[in-house]
Amino acid sequence: MTTDRLGRVLAAIDAANARDPRRDPEGRPVELAYADRLSAWTLRLAPNASETLRIAARGQHIERWLSPRDSEPRDRGGYLRWRENLKRFHADRVSGLMRENDYSEEDARRVIHLITKAAHRAGDPEGVTLEDALCLLFLETPPDVLRAKLPGDKMESALRKTWKKMSPEGRARALALPLASDLKTLLEIFHREDSA
Repeated sequence: MTTDRLGRVLAAIDAANARDPRRDPEGRPVELAYADRLSAWTLRLAPNASETLRIAARGQHIERWLSPRDSEPRDRGGYLRWRENLKRFHADRVSGLMRENDYSEEDARRVIHLITKAAHRAGDPEGVTLEDALCLLFLETPPDVLRAKLPGDKMESALRKTWKKMSPEGRARALALPLASDLKTLLEIFHREDSA
């Protein structure tokens, strides 16, 4: 069941993401399509997701195009600063929309906790669900796009980091995905390493 205020916040997030000038292969605004896919994964993992988890999933990348990667130096420190600034930007933007739509300060703080991944780091079940959804969505990236972004050993490193962030349920879902054979093989290797 969707409350009026939840519907308003989700619509506001969608309206913001619909302004993304970038388009995906189907011609949709990139962040609008991303938010839809992340929301779908979240609901697959948690069909009775709370309103705050649903909002966090939908707003995880709100207006991401406004903070391009080249806004920070291309070194490791620049990447980490960019990523932390993005989390804070997304959290502030979404919590502001919540406050405008009759959500309590406690609910807004909860979404900040989820979007900034503090909930995941604390082992919070909803934070774990959101991280699993993010990882599964990443794994569904078309293999040619992943290989172009992550040439050589970078692919294995990124997949290993993704695997480590996932819960046992998330890992089981990942192993069931219809992945390219080389990606599937890497996940199976990680799984065997965990089981050894």
